[in-house]
Amino acid sequence: MALERRPSRRGREDFAEEGGLEDNVVQIFRCSKVVKGGRRFSFAALVVVGDRKGTVGIGYGKAKEVPVAVEKGIADAKKNMQTLRLKGQSIPHKVIGKHGASSVVLIPASDGTGVIAGKKLRPLLELAGIHDVLTKAYGSTSAKNLLKAGLKALKQLRTAEDIAGLRGVIFS
Repeated sequence: MALERRPSRRGREDFAEEGGLEDNVVQIFRCSKVVKGGRRFSFAALVVVGDRKGTVGIGYGKAKEVPVAVEKGIADAKKNMQTLRLKGQSIPHKVIGKHGASSVVLIPASDGTGVIAGKKLRPLLELAGIHDVLTKAYGSTSAKNLLKAGLKALKQLRTAEDIAGLRGVIFS
C-alpha cells in the first residue's frame, strides 16, 4: 500500500492511500503504569479516516508504541465507516449530536464559508467531504466524545428526497 504524503493546513499531515481513503490522527494519548522498575508507557491513537466524498469513520487503537497504535486506529476506523447524506458541499439541515457529556451542533453554511470548527472536530468534517459548515460544541470537550457526537449528528442527516420517500410524497 503506497502512501502519498499530502500537505495540509495548520501543520497537520494527511496520508492518502491508493483506494482514495485519507487518515488523520486527531490525538495521541499516553498512559503510564507504575511497576517495580519504574513507569511503563502505552499509547492510544484517535484516528479519523474518510474519502472526502461522504464516507467517514472513527477509530481508536492502543499499543505499546505510537505507530502501532495509529495503524490499529486506522484499521478500526475502516471497519466503522459510515456513508453520509450531504447537500453539495454543505449539510442539508441543522442537526444536534450527543454522546456522553458532549453535544455538537452542526449548522449549514453558504458557499465559501469554510469549515468553522474546533481542532478536534475539523478532521471529521473535512474527511467527510463537507466544505461549508458552522459548528458549536457544548459540554465536555473530550476528543473521543466530540468525535462520536459529531458522527452521530452526521448520521442523522436526511435530504428532502429521503423525507419525501419516507412520507410517500412525490418530490419534484
